[in-house]
Amino acid sequence: MVFFQFYTGGILFKPVNLTNLVLQNSFIVIMALGMLLVIVAGHIDLSVGSIVAFIGALAAILTVTLGMNFWVAGVICLIVGGIIGAAQGYFIAYHRIPSFIVTLAGMLVFRGLTLTVLGGKNIGPFPKEFQLVSTGFIPDFLSFLGPWSFSGPWMQVNSFLFDFTTMSWAPVDVSIVTATWTINNVAALVLGILGAAALIFAAARRRASKISHGVDVEPANFFIAQNAILAFVIIFLAFQLATYKGLPNVLVVMLILIGLYSFVTRRTTIGRRVYAMGGNSKATKLSGINTERLSFYTFVNMGVLAGLAGMIVALRLNSATPKAGVGFELDVIAACFIGGASASGGVGKITGAVIGAFIMGVMNNGMSIVGLGIDFQQMVKGLVLLAAVFFDVYNKNKG
Repeated sequence: MVFFQFYTGGILFKPVNLTNLVLQNSFIVIMALGMLLVIVAGHIDLSVGSIVAFIGALAAILTVTLGMNFWVAGVICLIVGGIIGAAQGYFIAYHRIPSFIVTLAGMLVFRGLTLTVLGGKNIGPFPKEFQLVSTGFIPDFLSFLGPWSFSGPWMQVNSFLFDFTTMSWAPVDVSIVTATWTINNVAALVLGILGAAALIFAAARRRASKISHGVDVEPANFFIAQNAILAFVIIFLAFQLATYKGLPNVLVVMLILIGLYSFVTRRTTIGRRVYAMGGNSKATKLSGINTERLSFYTFVNMGVLAGLAGMIVALRLNSATPKAGVGFELDVIAACFIGGASASGGVGKITGAVIGAFIMGVMNNGMSIVGLGIDFQQMVKGLVLLAAVFFDVYNKNKG
């Protein structure tokens, strides 16, 4: 992010672009939460891109063609996503057909169903209230306190370190200018500050609990520095969003899901059993855990999240298209591996998957801003994915 901030002349961290980053990558993050559990369980799901397209088409048929209430249509779409995941999970868990084969078949089947349902054409636009799920913003409930405006010095980058288009080095031209910031959404900034404070408080409680139980913890200076950086990043991003339109609705949905899945994977029995199954399926089964049911649940969960992502994608485009979701499965799987998930299962964190998704998003966004072709972008993303998996395998072999 620091590299692209300089290389794009400061465009990356502009409020409008940060909002675009959230909107462009929210569905990847949401699907990465489910894909992480699938990978941790020792499986893979290649069908999520096609499920995204199919659920988007279903949402369009229900709300645009049939005129159904969008809340009812949304619930139906999530249920259908779960049924699709259950159908695939049934063959994988109870008939022991490799997940690669089942989900590859699903990718083809649901892409074909999408073309059939849409008849090869786009369907839209969606009701405006439904669109707010993907394109709306949280209202400023503290608007009576703002807007706030202030000025200060700001570093402006006028040239870049390295120009990939000409493959030559260029001198760095940096100037200090006077910039003016206006907080248009006070609630977004306040919520960012409160969120940072809550994360620090939770981290301090976890550290104190570990100390009380005699568990080794990181040095105090490292803990303080780590959380200070985290708080700064959160408040900075909230500040940037507050100077534009505030917090996107989809960002709030994404943060709720991240918190929920972090809790499930860390604090619940089913979450720990998924990790145990991915680490050693036979030992987990011999300990009395129903591994077939666990595998089944991970695919049901993946189907529901893919359904949610499908609606978000369709609503953002304001139409259901036959080509929606093409290649999404690769970005989602890459996000999990870049975020530290192990190709052999049993290892991976929710936060890692989220970071991996945004790494992919920042690369896509940064390379698009500087005008690099899609061919070069695909090569860079492929090499980053290969490097991440190589690093994982190397560390495992070394250990």
